[in-house]
Amino acid sequence: LVFTEEDKYGLYSDLLFKYFLAEGIVCGHDLFVASAKEHPDNILKELPAPLLDDTHGKESGDEAAAVKSDDLQDSMKIAWRYQNLPKMEASPTTYTKFGHYYDVSKKMSPELCQSIKLHSFYLHEELSSEPKMKTCNMNSGYARLLQSIQRIISQEGFDGSDPQKKKRNILRIGIHSLGSILWGDGICCSYTPEDTHSLTKFLYVLRGLLRKSLSACIITVPAHLIQNKAIMERVTNLSDMVVGLESFIGSERETNPLYKDYHGLVHVHQIPRLNSLICDVSDTKDLAFRLKRKLFTIERLHLPPDLSDTVSRASKQDLAGSAKLLSSGCGAMAIGKKHLDF
Repeated sequence: LVFTEEDKYGLYSDLLFKYFLAEGIVCGHDLFVASAKEHPDNILKELPAPLLDDTHGKESGDEAAAVKSDDLQDSMKIAWRYQNLPKMEASPTTYTKFGHYYDVSKKMSPELCQSIKLHSFYLHEELSSEPKMKTCNMNSGYARLLQSIQRIISQEGFDGSDPQKKKRNILRIGIHSLGSILWGDGICCSYTPEDTHSLTKFLYVLRGLLRKSLSACIITVPAHLIQNKAIMERVTNLSDMVVGLESFIGSERETNPLYKDYHGLVHVHQIPRLNSLICDVSDTKDLAFRLKRKLFTIERLHLPPDLSDTVSRASKQDLAGSAKLLSSGCGAMAIGKKHLDF
């Protein structure tokens, strides 16, 4: 169960959500898409198109050549003591090929989308088609969603406890913007909502369904709208992996030269660890993302060794103060100093 905290405007979390669904289509997995905000059919029409291996290799080669030429130009600008330092890889997984690559500037072809079996859940259609239902003191929208997931797991042969007669496959479950105002539990409207436990009960039952079935689930939640942080702590404890996206749009970091190469930060709050009572903690805490013309990339956050001559001394001190906001890594080096010294 992958829990994703949406960025404030939901731009980049939606893109991450579509990457998860697009990878399922390319791998031939069955999909289950649930949403109360947008119809699942419209979400599938916006999936990024997969890139062929040779196409991506050519683009990577062109990008590497451009980086190399930039390094040659910058070698005359930076101080001599930086030239002998070892090169740091920007991406944590550049040494392995995992999954597929996608072009966010193009949409996936309808023929490829129709090649897999799709199951959809649109809350407004489900609530209008059947009479009102309340199960185990749970919100009716969450209860209907659980029933739909359980029915598909049992009918389509994803139940791990039953012997499989057909070829085994994996069910990818994507739940878009769970806990928002449209779901009706009120946790985004008030600090003390009347229905505080429906979301927790839903995740508890869902996690049990995932444990006994051949399925994986990603959930996006507008965490910045949930005022009661105790609810967020319960939701985090019921998830296997928790990732938060912080966009620079509308914040002071958007115009900060320190973060000019990035569009936001990635906070890895929790990583699953098997056969253990505690959760794993990521070694790399300074992760940032940026949306290029065709690719959405997550990289290690590297602060510049020095700022340009056009930046004043006062601005450099302000940037050093903003660098203290980072949890570790490059940002930790600037703590206690008035300038960025690497």
